[in-house]
Amino acid sequence: MKKLINAPDDVVLDALHGVEAAYPDRVRVNYEPRYVVRADAPVSGKVGLVSGGGSGHEPMHGGFVGPGMLDAACPGEVFTSPTPDQMQAATQAVSGGAGVLHIVKNYTGDVMNFDMAADLTRADGVEVESVVTNDDVAVKDSTWTAGRRGTGATVFVEKIAGALAEQGASLAEVA
Repeated sequence: MKKLINAPDDVVLDALHGVEAAYPDRVRVNYEPRYVVRADAPVSGKVGLVSGGGSGHEPMHGGFVGPGMLDAACPGEVFTSPTPDQMQAATQAVSGGAGVLHIVKNYTGDVMNFDMAADLTRADGVEVESVVTNDDVAVKDSTWTAGRRGTGATVFVEKIAGALAEQGASLAEVA
């Protein structure tokens, strides 16, 4: 398989520059810590949605930031979970007063880091809930994974939750 990569060490940064250049009217990119956020965030009175995960499967998740979808996405390094400080900063950036939902794939690092970020953000006074997707039927009882990962269904969860949040649903309804 051929890949279009300028330099392996810069692949995540290059992808972020590409998203920012392609959609300047829809997203902003924060580079330290790294996250992609809706251009109009935070939206007052709206539940914010944050997801993320290891890079290398683009457009997941940064390509799904915008109205009716995610409010922010945190890209980790290739096949590596994003850090809690990325998630906390993204969560604060989309907090419009109605709470924030984290949509988390069932990977050990994603779950652990989103949990830490939620705790840190709650300590700052932001209401945070989490939904963990674990739809992967290929790895039930696998000795190689910590359980069913969240794979294909995650984008559907992001879309459904994003549509509800955009319509003004409460955090409890969106979660």
